[in-house]
Amino acid sequence: MNEVNEDPTRTGFPARRFAGMHLISGGAVGEIPIRDAVDALETALRGGLDPEQDIPRSRAATQAGELLVMPSTLGGFSGVKVLSNTPDNPRRGLPLIQGAFLLFEGPEQRAAAIIDGVALTNLRTPAVSALAVRHLLPGTVAGPLRLTVFGTGPQARGHAEAMLALHEISEVSLVGRDRARRDRLAAHLADTGVLVRASGLDASAAAVAQADVICCCTSAPAPLFDGTLVKADAVVVAIGSHSPRMREVDDTLVNRASVVVESRASVLREAGDVVIPLAAGVVREEDLYRLRDVVTGSVQLPTGGPRLFKGTGMPWQDLVVGAEIYRGYVTAHGGTP
Repeated sequence: MNEVNEDPTRTGFPARRFAGMHLISGGAVGEIPIRDAVDALETALRGGLDPEQDIPRSRAATQAGELLVMPSTLGGFSGVKVLSNTPDNPRRGLPLIQGAFLLFEGPEQRAAAIIDGVALTNLRTPAVSALAVRHLLPGTVAGPLRLTVFGTGPQARGHAEAMLALHEISEVSLVGRDRARRDRLAAHLADTGVLVRASGLDASAAAVAQADVICCCTSAPAPLFDGTLVKADAVVVAIGSHSPRMREVDDTLVNRASVVVESRASVLREAGDVVIPLAAGVVREEDLYRLRDVVTGSVQLPTGGPRLFKGTGMPWQDLVVGAEIYRGYVTAHGGTP
């Protein structure tokens, strides 16, 4: 028999259970402060987690699209995220990506929670980028930051909100092709009190040239801007491309920048932002800095040039943030697993 228990909570989201597991909705995931997710990721890396040892995501073709399977294990937790990618869904008015994360706990690997997979992704990806910005932003950058975000979807919104939550931002430049979506996101961000400027790609040069932090959150197959425009002390985050044939930044930026990656193995499998300039001789594999080494202080980034973080999204990040969501959710519901 399927069991669902509901109790009022201080968060406003009822406690739901199925076969002994907590069912954690997207709304409940949204209650987790971004700083908690960033700190959990940093603690994991400082505690010895090596992303190079993470299990690669696998893909299985289906009649309607594909399934992505992302397992990982760390300490007392293991978990797997399963997502469907259905290209025809947007024209049906349905999400392109759907899925769930299953969390196991303890030496007996007890099934502990099912977490909304899309909400988890929309939290952990900006959290990883925010961790990178925390450590890549030069100490010479003072005062409120100017933020530029390319994209108008959930990741663009999540990255903008993360940066606004963690840094003093004087203004946000929002760049996107779809004017209606761009204007909706601009209005949402303006409600926070920050100055928001919106433009299309053809009018984005000033937004790039003035930015202290640039977040690229698009599905663009080709570079979004001229890398010569990026300030020498700026940080660029590129998370949109997950194909070795697609890229959001150009060879010029890669050549100018210190390039930081989640893992070398991951970007060499999936990231056109690195694979393409690598094949052209613009960058070498040994030139790639690993985020773990930057966070732990085992390497120091050069000064005098931009810093580029390329994220592909990895299973360990889902596990670390998923476990943090679970702990927060259990605490909010009386501390009973």
